[in-house]
Amino acid sequence: MRLTAFTDFGLRVLMRLADAPDRVITTEALATELAISRHHLTKVVRALGAAGFVSTARGAGGGFRLARPAGAITVGDVVRRLEARHALVECFRADGGACVLTPGCRLKKYLARAREAFHAELETVTIADCAAAPPTASPAAIAS
Repeated sequence: MRLTAFTDFGLRVLMRLADAPDRVITTEALATELAISRHHLTKVVRALGAAGFVSTARGAGGGFRLARPAGAITVGDVVRRLEARHALVECFRADGGACVLTPGCRLKKYLARAREAFHAELETVTIADCAAAPPTASPAAIAS
């Protein structure tokens, strides 16, 4: 399984926002921080907003933040939403594709099972699980 760069960027955005859940972050600042094209990041944020993962505010002081707690957003849900427009293989397309092997193909059911197992595993992981761990106190600081 391979995720698109779009989904990869979406997951990065959500993990970064989970590190500062109360902070509004601008597209420009996050594009620079993540080394992603601002134009592409704008599309990613728009899709994350449409899916209900982020909330956005325009104008002075605007930007975006998580729309709900990072622990309430599963990686599986994000992947399903952002990858929905991309079929794993041609015969999974909404129009059925044009593969000449489709009528007698037995591979499709195995690929479908593998895809569902992949998504099921990702449903067990939240964005909070993947976000950077908060800094911990050093043993010397704890001893003080």
